[in-house]
This record gives sequence, structure tokens and C-alpha cells, in this order.
Amino acid sequence: MTAKATTSATFEQDVLNAEGAVLVDFWAEWCGPCRMVAPVLDQIQSENPDKITVLKLNVDENPDLAMKYQITSIPAMKVFQGGEVKKTIIGAKPKFALEQDLAAFLG
Repeated sequence: MTAKATTSATFEQDVLNAEGAVLVDFWAEWCGPCRMVAPVLDQIQSENPDKITVLKLNVDENPDLAMKYQITSIPAMKVFQGGEVKKTIIGAKPKFALEQDLAAFLG
């Protein structure tokens, strides 16, 4: 896993005040599908370093943010731009499906 972690303490700086698109992967250690999607997100990040930033947020360690962003199932990914949620993706998907979901940000 190469994606950087964000927490309640750093979320504002890492995500809300960030330049460009930031995908936040809401996940947990015990979540199998989360572990499946992590390397795919790492690959998308490494192939598009200037277009999107991928960060991970552990929902067990940061329940306040999970509640604030209404995370009811994981993996859940939210793309933020200009401090606002622009896209929500729920569930583990293969790389091509995630790239389609993220096309507006990767284009």
C-alpha cells in the first residue's frame, strides 16, 4: 500500500484544502474488499500522479469522519475537489471500472 493515510487531525489540510482532486478511500483492517481495492487505487495513483491524489482513511480510527460523510458500507471512495465531495464510489471494483468512475478527474 503506497497511498498515504489521512486522519481526523489532518483531513482538512490533506483533503479539504488540497489542490486538485483527492480520492479518499474509507476502509478498515478487517475489510477484505478494502484490501482487494487498495492495490488498484495505488496503481491508479501511480499512473496519474498529477491528476489525482489517493488517501486512505481508517473508519475504525476516525469514526467522526465516517459519520460526517455517511459511510455506511466499505470500501467507500469519495473524490473531493475544492473541499467538496464531487463523486462517491461504493464497493470494490476492477481497475477499468474504477477508471471509468474517475474519468472526469483522470481525463
